[in-house]
Amino acid sequence: MDINLFVNITAKAWALPILASLHEGVPGRQAALLTATGATRTAFSQSLNHLMALRLLERNPGHGHPLRPECRLTPIGQEAASLAHEIQGLAQDEDRDLLRRAWTLPVLTSLHQPRFFNDLRRTLPQITDRALSKSLQSMEERQWVFRQVLPSTRPPRPLYSSINLGKRISEITAPQVLALQDGP
Repeated sequence: MDINLFVNITAKAWALPILASLHEGVPGRQAALLTATGATRTAFSQSLNHLMALRLLERNPGHGHPLRPECRLTPIGQEAASLAHEIQGLAQDEDRDLLRRAWTLPVLTSLHQPRFFNDLRRTLPQITDRALSKSLQSMEERQWVFRQVLPSTRPPRPLYSSINLGKRISEITAPQVLALQDGP
């Protein structure tokens, strides 16, 4: 999986919980997935349609009602669901709201090694300065990211590192998402 697909998956709040639930064996029906994820119907429907547009899910032929189809994982969806399951398994209930934010996971993936702000921007070309700043700030408040200002550089520049739960998530996602970019 590449970073652009990962960014697209995490763009919808309930995409990862849906994938993780399907990986755990929850049936691909709307009612079962709604119960498992705790999403609202509208947000769930948008995330489900988003996953189908990304070709991570497909309709299960011959199953489900035409208005509420049953879905199943595609081969690339199975890879994404496995990753989603690992991430969801690390997080406590109070951490899942931050995981559902659009840029949290891509930023943590990019922080598999300490980076300056501009280096993060280059890793995630679609992110705006404001979105990156807000994401780093919220993760710093949760103590997932550590910000260290280096006085030796002129002007002083902050260096960001993933720590605690952020580090564990980064260690899981970076090898699977950045393998294509950092490879030979």
